[in-house]
Amino acid sequence: MTESNETHSLAHTLRDFMKLESAGGILLLIAAVIAMLIANSPLIDLYDDLLETTVALEVGALEIRKPLLLWINDGLMAVFFFLIGLEIKREVMEGELSSVSQVILPGMGALGGMLVPAAIYAWLNWHDTVALDGWAIPVATDIAFALALLGVFGSRVPVALKVFLLTLAIFDDLAAIIIIAIFYSDALAVTALLFAAATLVIGVAMNRLGVTRTSSYILLGVVMWIAVLKSGVHATLAGVLIAFCIPMRDKQGQSPLRRLEHDLHGPVAFAILPIFAFANAGLVLAGMSVGDLTHPVTLGVILGLFAGKPLGIMLFVGLAVLLRWVQLPAGVTWKQILGVSFACGIGFTMSLFIAGLAFEHGSGEYFAGDRLGILIGSVMSALMAYLILYFCLPKSEQKA
Repeated sequence: MTESNETHSLAHTLRDFMKLESAGGILLLIAAVIAMLIANSPLIDLYDDLLETTVALEVGALEIRKPLLLWINDGLMAVFFFLIGLEIKREVMEGELSSVSQVILPGMGALGGMLVPAAIYAWLNWHDTVALDGWAIPVATDIAFALALLGVFGSRVPVALKVFLLTLAIFDDLAAIIIIAIFYSDALAVTALLFAAATLVIGVAMNRLGVTRTSSYILLGVVMWIAVLKSGVHATLAGVLIAFCIPMRDKQGQSPLRRLEHDLHGPVAFAILPIFAFANAGLVLAGMSVGDLTHPVTLGVILGLFAGKPLGIMLFVGLAVLLRWVQLPAGVTWKQILGVSFACGIGFTMSLFIAGLAFEHGSGEYFAGDRLGILIGSVMSALMAYLILYFCLPKSEQKA
């Protein structure tokens, strides 16, 4: 395949991906708005009762009994993290993470985009040990919303800029997985943890033995999810671990991983993430005041997303270029990197998810504050990203 054909293929793939994620971002927004409207209407009690409805699964001595909200956050989001795991493995094996030279620029940007927001939040909440648990909330990036924003500009967006955002977001997702595993796990149940480890060993063995039927891995993934859930480690990590076991290629050269990834994009973008947004974005505004906006938790999230994200990304990308580790891709300007850096401040879905983990064991006093901060910080970041990209992107469309 010639270089021009490879470039055209990459542009075509990215265009299709952007279309799907843009549509998913719109549905996310609609779901969040509906949740906000219901939460501030006479339907609030019905909304709360629905999310608190107990759903139980019982097979012999095994019983899982959780409110509907936790089935969404622990169960459906495991599928989302499964898709993230597939994307990460594909990029490492054959994509943008397969070469060290390709990952330095977005990798440095992701590092700065995690450290600076976390530092800002921690600085504002250092006096409160409970509030400090939310330090990772402004670290996250909602890739669906970020891509939806870039999708507004169509092919005016250089392919290299899209690749930069996608790769940076993959690093963000990988960091979120590590953060959840290390900082947001309960007291560990050793027996369940060992059982989960055994299922992972089986999954790796299946891969090495050439098992390519994805249904076998999915069945094993369900068993792993139950074991991880019972172990005290957050259950969504099971999705990532089993995704790493899916074979990249079979003997005929086909890709079971890519096929499964393609099949999951629709359900995740159009169902799972909007359902999650509907269940978690219902912020009650009644009784809120200016004081709520200046609360250290709320302010830490807002400043972390709106200021910390772009500042950290620009500083670390600038450092990498200054030290001549890497240079900006051809056709990409510093203003465009700044616009994308603000787009990475749209935390929404991932920030809501981490906020739930951070404060689920507390008194609940920070639930409203963190959601308010996430919504305001994400909206401000989106508006600033749009304005910057509107004025700095080429006025005529790029030819892909």
